[in-house]
Amino acid sequence: MSTLRQALYGVALLGALALLIWGQQQRINVAEGNTELAKAAALAARADADRNLTTVNTLTNTLKQERNAQSALRTQQDQLRQGLAKRERTIEELKLENAELRTWATQPLPDVARRLRERPALTGADAYRQWMSGRGAVPVAGDQPTQ
Repeated sequence: MSTLRQALYGVALLGALALLIWGQQQRINVAEGNTELAKAAALAARADADRNLTTVNTLTNTLKQERNAQSALRTQQDQLRQGLAKRERTIEELKLENAELRTWATQPLPDVARRLRERPALTGADAYRQWMSGRGAVPVAGDQPTQ
């Protein structure tokens, strides 16, 4: 083998080695970039998880408060029902005892009071709005009803 050929082989070998080293360096750079991206993604995911945990804790506390409020409302509703039943029993007892009260209770409601209780079957907010706006003005308390 001639010296020139050996030199060319040596240069080719060195070039291939340099190309291999350069390729490996490029792979290392890409891997380091991917590592940085993965770290950033992990930090973002951690921040999202922390925000989600805070939201879950807030919702849990709100749910507990709502349940406590509902329980208090149910208790109050039961007390109101019991009071109403007691008042109704008292009224019935008074009707049985007092003839004047019994006579008064059997009389029909006046027209003004009866009109206040009249209400059509409404099927939504729009129907209610139309019904309310279609009614006449409510008379002042001192006005005498026309009969």
